[in-house]
Amino acid sequence: MSANKESWGSRVGLILAMAGNAVGLGNFLRFPVQAVQNGGGAFIIPYLVCFLVMGIPLLWIEWSMGRFGGKHGNHSTPYIVDTMGKHRLWKYIGVFGIWTNIAVAAYYCYLESWTLSYVFHSVLGTFNGLDQEGVAAFFDTYVSIGDSTLGIPYEAVVFYIICLLLNTWILSQGLSGGVERVAKIGMPMLILFGVFLAFKGFTISAGEAGAVNDSSVGLNFLWTPNFDELWSPTVWLAAAGQIFFTLSVGMGTVHCYASYVRSKDDIALNAMSAGWMNEFVEVVLGASILIPISIGYLGVERVTELVQSGGLGLAFKTLPFLFTQWGEVLGAIAGVMWFGLLFFAGITSSLAMGTPWIGFLQDEFKWERKSAAWSFGLIVLILGMPTVLFFHYGVFDEYDYWAGTVSLVVFALVETILFAWVFGMDKGWREITSGADIQVPNFYRYIIKFVTPLLLLWVFIGSLVTPKGGDWAKAFAGDWVLDDSSIINKIKNTSLKRQLAEATDPAVIEQLQETLFFVNASRILLVTVFLSIAALVYIAYKKRVREGRI
Repeated sequence: MSANKESWGSRVGLILAMAGNAVGLGNFLRFPVQAVQNGGGAFIIPYLVCFLVMGIPLLWIEWSMGRFGGKHGNHSTPYIVDTMGKHRLWKYIGVFGIWTNIAVAAYYCYLESWTLSYVFHSVLGTFNGLDQEGVAAFFDTYVSIGDSTLGIPYEAVVFYIICLLLNTWILSQGLSGGVERVAKIGMPMLILFGVFLAFKGFTISAGEAGAVNDSSVGLNFLWTPNFDELWSPTVWLAAAGQIFFTLSVGMGTVHCYASYVRSKDDIALNAMSAGWMNEFVEVVLGASILIPISIGYLGVERVTELVQSGGLGLAFKTLPFLFTQWGEVLGAIAGVMWFGLLFFAGITSSLAMGTPWIGFLQDEFKWERKSAAWSFGLIVLILGMPTVLFFHYGVFDEYDYWAGTVSLVVFALVETILFAWVFGMDKGWREITSGADIQVPNFYRYIIKFVTPLLLLWVFIGSLVTPKGGDWAKAFAGDWVLDDSSIINKIKNTSLKRQLAEATDPAVIEQLQETLFFVNASRILLVTVFLSIAALVYIAYKKRVREGRI
């Protein structure tokens, strides 16, 4: 039995921590862009369907698996998963729940550090007097490691280390004294900042403070439905993918948080509360800031161009300039609120990422909380530094794709099969409903057993063999050419190799060769970390055998 006796201080703290785990940067940066690119208002239909038949079931599965594992003294995914099935290989599937969090934290904390830095620059008034190109140039300078915007050598590295130290220190204070306390402060502040900025987004008037459109133009651009897109499998895949991003399912963090829930405590209502709080933040607040404000000042055509590069360009290269249109004081306040909001969204998620590793060391090797937390910080620093130093060579994107995208789908698919078909739906349903403060609809038994795994399988296969341009009709007609975004072509580096073959400029060729090297090196590093964690799980297993715990 584990000597790990930590627990949550209150139900409110647990729900806020779980919601904070789910509410992340993607709620504000990824969701509005996904909506624009996939049918606008029509996107909300597949999005909500996926939330109901995949998101909620996965939340209940992961909460119940976590609580069940916690009853047996397990607080990390390898042995939480191991309690659900008799085969000894299950624990190695659970390695995904540690590896994914370490790998995601490695680059996520870097992105989080940008928000911390931009809060600082908003207070200093760095963006005052800069046009949009100037703000964009500021960002490019910031992520170019040899340059500095403050006179601080290696500024991006410094802020990354500060952010990582802050995360590690909070984790070292424990669940109730660290993580829960931050969630109780961070989540209300996030919502408060979001409401203020959403109000500004809703009240933009053409001709005031340089605005070229009323707020209605941006809202219509975002939410005008294109129902033709509803029949596209690509849109449904995008909606399902967004559910993974937004709920943080398939990572192992929910399992580990839930493992500290008392055995008779409710999980059904808690999971729903955390899930719907995330949906409110994403659909209501997340959709009311980035796109409406940008279109209000830049117009539809310009924002359409910027959307193609994703939410990061709008958030860091555009909004700081737009806030200055409101005057120096209000612009500074808006900048602090926007990047403060992103920081709180980021840190409440990144803190969750440390929990599986810390729980594993506490359970299996009897480490103290502080030592385990600082070891997490050190590992993330080592693994994450390449994303900082070689950002322009695609290392950041590789970590995000393999650990933050593909891994989530694989782990979610396997854990759903384990829960519904190996552990068994009868036992699984009893675990979900035990101590429940709500009446869980009985039809979810069949959704969890049949619909959710089939949908997850479809998401995985669809991502594996995505047809060129997302043209599924052409693919099913027999002309199936893989898109560069498919997992298969990603593994083969098809896009990079084609660019390299077509390049004639020696400087471009050299740049592409270096990028290809760093992309492959980052994959080798990620695989090495996964195998190292698997080796530790094996050592822990042998230790359990010697101690008679198996």
